[in-house]
Amino acid sequence: MKIRRVFGPAMASLFAVAVVLTLAGTAAGLGQKGPQSYYLALGDSIAYGIQPGKGGGPPTFDTGYVDLFAARLRKLSPKLTLVNYGCPGESTVTFARGGCPWLREGQKLHDPFHGAQLKAALSFLRAHKGQVSPITLTLWGNDLAPLSARGKGAPKAIASFASRFDSILEQLRSAAPTAEIIVTGAWNPEVGQFKKTEPLYRSLDAAIARTAAASRARVAKMYAVYNPPGNVRRVCALTYICAMGDPHPNDAGYRAMADAFFAASGYPRRP
Repeated sequence: MKIRRVFGPAMASLFAVAVVLTLAGTAAGLGQKGPQSYYLALGDSIAYGIQPGKGGGPPTFDTGYVDLFAARLRKLSPKLTLVNYGCPGESTVTFARGGCPWLREGQKLHDPFHGAQLKAALSFLRAHKGQVSPITLTLWGNDLAPLSARGKGAPKAIASFASRFDSILEQLRSAAPTAEIIVTGAWNPEVGQFKKTEPLYRSLDAAIARTAAASRARVAKMYAVYNPPGNVRRVCALTYICAMGDPHPNDAGYRAMADAFFAASGYPRRP
């Protein structure tokens, strides 16, 4: 009897489908256990919680989505510790290689690290195996915004970003196989050019979603927050883009982001 015959073309197809469904189920089920001992926040100025007009050190910036999301997580896990490596000005390039502009200027971080943020994150994950979940990651603005400035080179720039983003997520997933990883989706901040730029930002958002799926990460969907259908001015109400020409979220915008991250997490709501 040749056992190999059992795995003919039909069975191979069924087996492949089963594997895909199993992986999808694993990804969907990661968040159901709830947060672990540490929440690791990574990324740029939005992860940091920057808002224009605020001065002082890190304690001043305590209304960002990371702080608000952490507060909601503590209702499920009261002893949760937040570690926020977010560094204003960070791009996928500096995230992987080092050289975050905020650090070059001598500014302080919520939680200090040396060298590249990716290296610091991987070191933290290896030192706290199985204790870190969720991990959030916000990166794309300093790589690509405003996309309209890229002209005909925008698709190539998005593809290059996606490749770097994919490498970052692969390394985070390798270091934290069971952690819930949630990335920030794209939105369109280019008020006055929505019709022209919408396809570009939609393409970027789709690239982020594809890359996230490859590493079993979830996406906090920001289009629904900042650019809901039929309300192109919503981004003005939730960021400083119209009032000050600054794309960072205001308090209401960060609250909406925290809601989107919690919805994406799959964590059960506290009774």
